[in-house]
Amino acid sequence: MPDQNDAQEQRLERRYLVRQVTDYQFSWTERDRGQPGAFTVQLILDNGVEEYILNLASSDVSAVFKLLRKSPHTMFDTERKVLMFGNLSA
Repeated sequence: MPDQNDAQEQRLERRYLVRQVTDYQFSWTERDRGQPGAFTVQLILDNGVEEYILNLASSDVSAVFKLLRKSPHTMFDTERKVLMFGNLSA
């Protein structure tokens, strides 16, 4: 019979699916001629085990780019769609 800590750990594993961002590719796509385009970031997770495309507002592109460059260890929660940057100095 599993103990309470094992059961709690199994529930947490089911709730969180966090993968390491091992590479990324920024792109810009023209929508309609003369209209604002769309920025995306393709996240390569765990060396290609999974991929995810982030659709970014133009106001977020610079901040996300800088955070990805500065963070030595970036994770992505595929369930909640959260990008987490590790070990950044304040």
